[in-house]
Amino acid sequence: MSEKIREEYQRWCQKATADADLIPELKGLNESGIEDAFYRNLAFGTGGLRGTIGAGTNRMNVYTVAKATQGLSNYLLRKYGTKASVVIGYDSRIKSDVFAKVAASVFSSNHISVNIWPRLNPVPTVSYATRYLHTSAGVMITASHNPSKYNGYKVYGDDGCQITTEAATEILKEIEAVDFFDVQIPELKAEDKITYIPDEVLTSFIEEVKKQSVVKEDIDRNVAIVYSPLNGTGLIPVTRTLKESGFTNINVVKEQEQPDGNFPTCPYPNPEIREAMQLGLEYCKKVGADLMLATDPDCDRCGIAVRNSEGEYQLLTGNETGLLLLDFICSQRIKNGTMPEHPVMIKTIVTSDMGKQIADHYSVRTIDVLTGFKFIGEQIGILEKQGHVDDYIFGFEESYGYLTGGYVRDKDAVDAAFMICEMFAYYKTRGISLLDKLDELYRIYGYRLNTLHSYEFDGSAGFEKMQEIMKRFHQGMTEFGDKKIENTLDYSQGLNGLPKSDVLKFLIEGNSSVVVRPSGTEPKLKVYISISANSMETAKSEEQKIADQMTEYMQ
Repeated sequence: MSEKIREEYQRWCQKATADADLIPELKGLNESGIEDAFYRNLAFGTGGLRGTIGAGTNRMNVYTVAKATQGLSNYLLRKYGTKASVVIGYDSRIKSDVFAKVAASVFSSNHISVNIWPRLNPVPTVSYATRYLHTSAGVMITASHNPSKYNGYKVYGDDGCQITTEAATEILKEIEAVDFFDVQIPELKAEDKITYIPDEVLTSFIEEVKKQSVVKEDIDRNVAIVYSPLNGTGLIPVTRTLKESGFTNINVVKEQEQPDGNFPTCPYPNPEIREAMQLGLEYCKKVGADLMLATDPDCDRCGIAVRNSEGEYQLLTGNETGLLLLDFICSQRIKNGTMPEHPVMIKTIVTSDMGKQIADHYSVRTIDVLTGFKFIGEQIGILEKQGHVDDYIFGFEESYGYLTGGYVRDKDAVDAAFMICEMFAYYKTRGISLLDKLDELYRIYGYRLNTLHSYEFDGSAGFEKMQEIMKRFHQGMTEFGDKKIENTLDYSQGLNGLPKSDVLKFLIEGNSSVVVRPSGTEPKLKVYISISANSMETAKSEEQKIADQMTEYMQ
């Protein structure tokens, strides 16, 4: 352990008294624990902060939150002066409410007007409220779908989009100029510039979601739905939106109904993971549900399950749901005469390229962006500045994020849940299942298998190993499995007008691809494998060869 780390640790042992949990934790750390907690400052970027809750410079705690808030305050005051204002929201995670109050008190002490949601709410409501209330920025305390030990600090610009790379760089400079213990963390007082956001803003948000409907005819809305908020923020806005739209046959998973940052029945509260969906699937069997929905803790991701021909419940991937929604929205808009003259669909580069095939079929322009819904939001913002925001009809990413309108600038699981229910009911009224429809799309465009493999690298040693592995990928590959690489797209050089990002996309023979990138929020390398084949069996065999090769490569 370096002397610098030891000195910082000792300083925290003396000064970290603003949260009673910190000093006992600090004193209980061993050598490796001290190093991991202090070997760096928690990274701040376009996704804000995200890390393990606890004591140390590399942890989420009241001091890292206060330091980030002071840096953001300095940035806002420099840019907006005395008119600077913010929206703050928080989810159900451990200490989310504490961190929200710390942020509010620091902003207020800097004479920045604070608008805070009076109770936990989904992340898209912060994007919405930032635009609705015309504030300078928005802050959401959340770690999205991560395990319970994580929390985070997400920042939005005045346009409701997550901050750009340029803004993040400027804010980071301000944060780095602040010492952890120079920021006062005062108690919130009645005279502080704090306004609690009124219910009318949530109602306005829900009304905007309901306006996304693309069905103009009667459909059977009495479909039996099982819904799980996964102990997060989705319960009120999702059920309210569905019920106000006629979907009243809803069974909520009781064990996962109320907010609980410990996530006792789903340690990894991510609808991408089967274990998180398991209780909901059991409920489906009990009540004979037609459709299962689950939203992650901050309610920006939505996963679903439907019954197959054998009567079993089958989970759909983010790509499959996104492709179904894209086709449904396009077909309904054309049918109803509501397709704009120059329609646009936006997806990330790791999302199924079949999306472009569907978009091309309907004469919809596809915009590919880097991984992260913030880049989709950024493109909506560009369309808005050009006066063409209504050209945007859909955006999606393989990690279960969807958005059908420009009323917010982040993925929205309230919108996704509503649109999925409407799509499901539309097809059910016609005797068509979502699996039938998906098979039809595969018959038209060819079968495609998309998988995601994550490899975890914890601590400082893991961080170094992850960087070494990425260097090896950058040095070049010739084949994956038994397929030759035809072209390599290195996004670290800034391809196709996109910002520079440490992402490699290998285009392999047979209209398939492999994408490798470090996660922006977790100590993981992520590998996205996309196989185009004549059948599911062939695709699975080819995917397995590549996955096995990747496992060896990551050792």
